[in-house]
Amino acid sequence: MNNKKSLQMGWFIPTIGDTTAFSDPSKAIPQSLEHFERVAVAAEQAGFDYVLVPVTPFCWDAWVTASFVIARTEKLKALVAVKPGFIHPVAQAKMFATFDQLSKGRIYINLIAGLSEKDAYAEGQIVAKDSRYEQLEEEVELMKRLWTEEGVEYQGKYHQAHSPKVIPAPFQQPHPPFYLGGGSEHAAEISAKHSAVHLFWGDYPERIAEQIKDMRERAAKYGRGDDIEFAMRLQIICRETEEEAWAAADTLVNGADPAWTEQVKTMMAESVANQRMKELSKTAGRKMTPHLWTGITEVRPGAGIAVVGNPQQVADQLLAFVDAGCSGFCLSGYPHHEEAERFGRLVMPLLKR
Repeated sequence: MNNKKSLQMGWFIPTIGDTTAFSDPSKAIPQSLEHFERVAVAAEQAGFDYVLVPVTPFCWDAWVTASFVIARTEKLKALVAVKPGFIHPVAQAKMFATFDQLSKGRIYINLIAGLSEKDAYAEGQIVAKDSRYEQLEEEVELMKRLWTEEGVEYQGKYHQAHSPKVIPAPFQQPHPPFYLGGGSEHAAEISAKHSAVHLFWGDYPERIAEQIKDMRERAAKYGRGDDIEFAMRLQIICRETEEEAWAAADTLVNGADPAWTEQVKTMMAESVANQRMKELSKTAGRKMTPHLWTGITEVRPGAGIAVVGNPQQVADQLLAFVDAGCSGFCLSGYPHHEEAERFGRLVMPLLKR
């Protein structure tokens, strides 16, 4: 890995809500345009390249939120999460191309298929998880053809198209890049075939190095072994001193409602990546390494592994993933506007150095 290559840095828009203490409802920062804008502006000023706009049953709509956030920033890109089966790929291809043209290339695509069966059913998805991955790949393949070919005829298992007009063409050529994160075989194959960036959730750097080797071998089957990059999805708790960082970590999760922490254990149960989070959460003392911490997995489903420490410790832990083969990070921190500002001021210069 060429460490001189600049890292691609992403932050997170908390459309699920924000807080400084999961145990204290008075600390909650509710969803609002004002807060999303505050986070996005802080991320842009901190030097982040893009913001992930998530999609879960608890989140505000990703498309609408991304539209407002991009309109209120200058250079920041939106990594918009999309799920299969909700928008026909002809319509979605037009939406992405229009957003791409209006923003002059400020949109990326985050592919999501691994919803829990319960959530998928509640939202009208009648196909099982394996079939949702099939559907997702079909939609990606059709959108790519619609962006790069004329007179597309397509007859798939889930979708069809008969020479539709998709206007405008994308601003980014040949099309906006795809990102995908997931731990299943299906996710790995789709990512190897289509992703510009594969997102790993927090784990040991040594394990990530092994997974990167595997992903490159998978991508090589499709002639793209050198065309895929890798990034880490992590939480950040950084303070001027290590003692302050660990105090902030404890304040964030300790004393959370036991009913909520029990509910978190059952969320996203079918997700292989989330199953790995639950496995790591059993680490003794919540510490995987001196600065990789599992505490947030107890209060938040999904990517909950955090890097905790002073600026140099945080930078060193992130650079261990760079040494493993990663070329970027997609980060979060509570509250998101303050942690973005702190990361930009204290850690970003160390990474650039």
